[in-house]
Amino acid sequence: MFTSVLMIEKALTSADVEFVTGLHGDEEVAFHVLLQPRGEQAARLLRAIDDVALGSLDEAAHELEAPAGEQAVSEGQRALDVSLVALRAAGAQAVGRLIEHHPLDSLKSLVEEADADEVIVLTDPHYVEEFFHRDWASRARHKVGVPVLKLFSHSKA
Repeated sequence: MFTSVLMIEKALTSADVEFVTGLHGDEEVAFHVLLQPRGEQAARLLRAIDDVALGSLDEAAHELEAPAGEQAVSEGQRALDVSLVALRAAGAQAVGRLIEHHPLDSLKSLVEEADADEVIVLTDPHYVEEFFHRDWASRARHKVGVPVLKLFSHSKA
């Protein structure tokens, strides 16, 4: 069985599930999903800049409406639950947890704990962070000791 740690920031879409479950052909895959709830102020600013760079001015304006605190955690848990159900429905084994602080430390610990074969980071594009190599995938490559695959979400959730 192939073991993947999947880092996400929102609920997986059906296209995302199809994509990640098909990466290894017919081989059985077990996913350990990590989701970090949205709501951090610095992240809101970076997402707004990304939205402007993509020409999505309406989305940039709505970043202020993004949930924070307990509401973000609650919505994050729902997104995680939906994602796990979808992965299982596609025939994969899937377990997951929310991470609120230090996502790369949590990732490193989980890779070791699960004896993972790879890390998949599946997010919307984050051009500012990626340009400066501050995105999860770039930083994880220097920390986890297994291959890290950076994928972009296929569509909005």
